[in-house]
Amino acid sequence: MNDRDALTAYAASFVDELAENGVKHVVVSPGSRSTPLALLLVEHPDIEIHINVDERSAAFFALGMAKVLKEPVGLLCTSGTAAANFYPAVIEAFYSRVPLIVLTADRPHELRDVGAPQAIDQIHLYGRQVKWFVEMALPENTGEMMRYARTVGARAVATAAAEPAGPVHLNFPLREPLIPNLEQAKEFRQNKLTPSVLIESGVRSLSASQMDSVAATLSQAKQGLIVCGELPDPAMKEAVAALAETLAFPLLADPLSQLRSGSHDKGVIIDAYDTFLRDEAAKSVFRPDVIVRFGAMPVSKPLLLFMKKQKQAVTLVVDGGAGWREPAGLATNMIYCEEKDFCQRVGQRITGTAGDEWLRLWQTVNGATKNALATVLDEAELSEGKLFALLADMLPQKSTLFVGNSMPIRDLDTFFMNNEKGIRTLANRGANGIDGVVSTALGVSTVADKTVLAIGDLSFFHDMNGLLAAKLQKQDITILLINNDGGGIFSFLPQANDREHFETLFGTPHGLDFSHTAMLYGGKYDKVQTWDELKRVFTESFEIQGLKIIEVPTERESNLQKHRNLWSYVSQEIKLVLDREIS
Repeated sequence: MNDRDALTAYAASFVDELAENGVKHVVVSPGSRSTPLALLLVEHPDIEIHINVDERSAAFFALGMAKVLKEPVGLLCTSGTAAANFYPAVIEAFYSRVPLIVLTADRPHELRDVGAPQAIDQIHLYGRQVKWFVEMALPENTGEMMRYARTVGARAVATAAAEPAGPVHLNFPLREPLIPNLEQAKEFRQNKLTPSVLIESGVRSLSASQMDSVAATLSQAKQGLIVCGELPDPAMKEAVAALAETLAFPLLADPLSQLRSGSHDKGVIIDAYDTFLRDEAAKSVFRPDVIVRFGAMPVSKPLLLFMKKQKQAVTLVVDGGAGWREPAGLATNMIYCEEKDFCQRVGQRITGTAGDEWLRLWQTVNGATKNALATVLDEAELSEGKLFALLADMLPQKSTLFVGNSMPIRDLDTFFMNNEKGIRTLANRGANGIDGVVSTALGVSTVADKTVLAIGDLSFFHDMNGLLAAKLQKQDITILLINNDGGGIFSFLPQANDREHFETLFGTPHGLDFSHTAMLYGGKYDKVQTWDELKRVFTESFEIQGLKIIEVPTERESNLQKHRNLWSYVSQEIKLVLDREIS
């Protein structure tokens, strides 16, 4: 057997095993050393490849697909710094629990550390930011090595998908020749000379006695609270809402929890907490004795600060991934149990509640806050707050909204209220970075219809090269580009008090004309000046296939003042409500 036969048998066995274990999509960045895997992937009938020239963009593109599909997506590049460009997305996948299978080609061992081109140290390249790393053996055409290749492939898929989901990294040292025998590879697939390895896994659960104990704690609570961060499982909507209803606990729903939009019962869902928990009077009357948390830590900083002060409360953090997502440092019980199973089985054991007075107080304050926030709709000037307040009405049914970090995700938290439309909301909140947002949203649009990206101008600039995928692959996406000519979030931070250096270090105005970006990547571009124009152009964008960029110009200083005025008005309204309710 020659080297080409060995390469073909070994690599074909691995690629086929990915497909056998359910990998349907692989994002490929072109390169020479990765040629064998690229050719075998594109030839496999059960795998669809997506080409992305820029490795950094490619990795975020794969992240977006995996985020929506909730299944492992592959990612392939050549050796050298190409692999290093995957790193930001690998980090995001690790912390946001998104399953990726990272495949990096490498020089064989004799070409390492001797000055060979495109040869860097790729062993454990991503450090502790991956769940599993394997330095693959060199290809051999033996039954044992074909079985080895299949076994690693199966383990990679299972490890990436197992809770907590995340990225795995397989590094492939490959010698020349790099061209496999594709006809021979087809025979390997058809004849299955080595059997597949299928791995079955279950979910974490508590025993009946453990469930009884938790249910007793919650049944005895007089003032309980449920807090939901990002929840990837759509089935959790009904389960956690039903539990909150049974307990008469207010349910504070982060915009990424998927609880604010859909046909499920939202009677106990509190959606304006980010605003009223800024108010000292409101915080003083809300003193929970039990807090139950699901999902990632919510976006809202006021909520985090509020929870940090509740040292009197028993705090239960329920995590089916058995992690430690508890930055408040107040957890009294870490409960490693699949979240839907927890809600249903605990709900069946609740023996009584303290009444609904506590819940009604939260609902009353929440309603008053929403009424006050609705005054933002009276603004004539284009503003970021009103834009997000309008989104629930403007977006189509069953659409997907991807939101950039910094101000967009915070405005979504404040102004995106409960609705019936079934709008899926997504963001990169693992590492909370602004890099790769465009590419992630484009990956989302590959597997989700009616995708909208709402993004700030600096985040958009940071990942403009990701738009090449939209052009080459004819992605269908509408981008709301909120342009305040710089870093708007810094105006809300203490740095803004340093007027001498603020614009240079933090405001960072760029003066870019984004119409040229749309022209470069073949997109339709509109820069709106009025709300009526925005509504018209936005609605029309869903009738046009391809890339659509709608620029919404806003003013940073005006935006800051509008937010502060609104918070002040809300505080006045909350005081009136509390005086009436408590007196």
